[in-house]
Amino acid sequence: MVNVTDANVYINANVIDVEDWNDADEAKKTRIVNVAKNTLAKQFPGVVIPDNAVYEFCAKLAWVFNDTNRMAYQGVASMSIQGVASFTFKDAGPKDLAKLIPQTAIDLINEANPGLPDVSLTALKWTVM
Repeated sequence: MVNVTDANVYINANVIDVEDWNDADEAKKTRIVNVAKNTLAKQFPGVVIPDNAVYEFCAKLAWVFNDTNRMAYQGVASMSIQGVASFTFKDAGPKDLAKLIPQTAIDLINEANPGLPDVSLTALKWTVM
């Protein structure tokens, strides 16, 4: 069962950029764990979602929704704090949380489901020839 305590251990041991995760308070970490778990389950129904895949996604969500990046995600184009810093956001990123799932999480899901077709974020599209 995924939880914040195990997420802290996994992320601090296995993820390169942990600052945004560690800066989040416990309530935000709980929300991130829940959203990551639910998004993966919805995106990949019928397959086993290992805890470490959820935690990989948690680290990404913590970065996307940190104080600065959250503004870009909410549509802010630029901001400045006079005499301190100025930020211009190139791209707000995808609005669909599933598009934020890191490849490492997908790889872990595929490893946990041998014998099943690999999952991916690539959608099949109809074409007419």
